Amino acid sequence: MKKIMLTTIMLFVSIVVFIGCQKDSTLTIKPQAKKISFAVSFKKNLVPLFTKYCAVAGCHVGGGQAPDLTASKAFGAITSPSAGMISLSDPQSSKLYGYLTGKLTPAMPMGKSSNPEDLNDLFLAWITQGAKNN
Repeated sequence: MKKIMLTTIMLFVSIVVFIGCQKDSTLTIKPQAKKISFAVSFKKNLVPLFTKYCAVAGCHVGGGQAPDLTASKAFGAITSPSAGMISLSDPQSSKLYGYLTGKLTPAMPMGKSSNPEDLNDLFLAWITQGAKNN
């Protein structure tokens, strides 16, 4: 009789603990995006980043991986309608932004565990500001 009662109590406690420990939802806390409060210049702010992180041997240079992100070709390569890299109506859904944030694979810049120099924020601000060739 004691064994049955002990087993029943253990079963009841196990059920209560199991039900009480279920996870109802997951809360994801995203890091605060850096606020860009200036007009992002394609030539002054973005081209140097392309040159440093993207337009390097074996990557986004002529004869390498598309798009060609060398200083003279980068703007046309990412803003041409056929490239489909920029969405002015929904900047966060832009392919360019997707690759930078890792939403699209492979995450860029290749081989970097995270984006240096606030690439995500600068590029998102530039797209939001109209993706101008300035």
